[in-house]
Amino acid sequence: MAVRRLNHAVLYVRDVDRSVAFYQEALGFRVVMSMPGAAFLQAPASQNDHDLGLFQIGPQATASQAGRATVGLYHLAWEVETLDDLQRTATKLTDLGALAGASDHSTTKALYAKDPDGLEFEVSWLVPASLLTDETLAGRSKIRPLDIQKEIARYGADTPGGIGISVPA
Repeated sequence: MAVRRLNHAVLYVRDVDRSVAFYQEALGFRVVMSMPGAAFLQAPASQNDHDLGLFQIGPQATASQAGRATVGLYHLAWEVETLDDLQRTATKLTDLGALAGASDHSTTKALYAKDPDGLEFEVSWLVPASLLTDETLAGRSKIRPLDIQKEIARYGADTPGGIGISVPA
């Protein structure tokens, strides 16, 4: 049995309504089902039943210590179709005060942000396999600051990104 892909993630949050509003505003997710203390959201271009489940545990919940004092999830990562989408997402996350960083991983161009509970997520664009070069592949072990405008000049604003991981076939 081979796992094909991640279908959805579920997060515990302090306030489900606040988190729903954030993911709707920041990433364009839509609510596909909700009940008191829980919501299920779908990404705009997704064909999944839902991509994100949110369960409320209340305002008394402390911040996650994952990676600092406990094991746990570091972040979730979502892909966008184009570098223009990535630029618009960077602007939206900045406006929301949620953008925590932006990195160029050579084959992946990534934004990092935090939701209202401080849970980190990534939004990335992957260089299509057809545009990979030996230099791009060799640079995967280096992390540099992301210059989206430079990447748009190099790859084009509307070039569809790779899927999953861009590696030559």
